[in-house]
Amino acid sequence: MTLTPAAAEKVLAEHFAPWVLDLGLTVDAVGEREAVLRLPWSDRLAREGGGLSGQALMAAADTATVIAVSAARGGFVPMTTVQQSTSFQRPVLGTDVLVRARLTKLGRRMAFADILMTPAGSDDPAAHATAVYALLG
Repeated sequence: MTLTPAAAEKVLAEHFAPWVLDLGLTVDAVGEREAVLRLPWSDRLAREGGGLSGQALMAAADTATVIAVSAARGGFVPMTTVQQSTSFQRPVLGTDVLVRARLTKLGRRMAFADILMTPAGSDDPAAHATAVYALLG
C-alpha cells in the first residue's frame, strides 16, 4: 500500500535531521514507486551568483528518494545512502524546484533510483541524479 502525501509528510517530519527539515521540503505527490517533493526557493539556499546551491539540491534528491522507498514499502524503513551521482545542467534562479524520485529497482536489501530536478513550471531539467540505498530494516 503506497503512502498518502500526508503520511509521507509525517515520515519527513519524524525521520529527518533538523537541518534537512530547514530546507522546507514538502511532499507534492507520492506513487507506488515514486515521490515528488518541492524545494521552495530561499535566498538562504542561494550560492554566490544567485543560483540555488548544489548541496541543497543533492539533499533534496536524497530526501525524495527516501520518501519514494517509503512509499513503495508502505512506510518508513531504515536505510542509508550508498551512492549518489548528480549532474547539474543549469542554474535555478528565484523559483521552487520539483524533485521527482523514481525507483528503478527495489529489492529486499537495495534500492536504485533516478531523480530529476526541474524548476517549477518548467520541463527543462536543472539537475539529474542517480542513487543507490541499502535497506536496513
